[in-house]
Amino acid sequence: LLPEFDQVLVMTVEPGFGGQSFMPETMPKLRLVADAVRAAGLDVWLQVDGGVTVDTIGIAAEAGADTFVAGSAVFRGVPEEQIAALRAAASSHGHAHR
Repeated sequence: LLPEFDQVLVMTVEPGFGGQSFMPETMPKLRLVADAVRAAGLDVWLQVDGGVTVDTIGIAAEAGADTFVAGSAVFRGVPEEQIAALRAAASSHGHAHR
């Protein structure tokens, strides 16, 4: 079914409320999807949502994520500065481009 999708979202927290901690145990699932996307030569965006911070975004990028949802990490400070820091942290892992 993967060719039918433009984007796959992997939740990295239990859905329900903001401010939760990133669950690194979700990374094998993300890697599995990323490997399948690459093997099929598809252009599917791999998004993560939950607990995304400057400390965790690199973990997700290394596992194959290229699209990130961040709420608390953005609005705990000056949003423009927080977004720039998140982008820099994701880009340092070479996968993030969205």
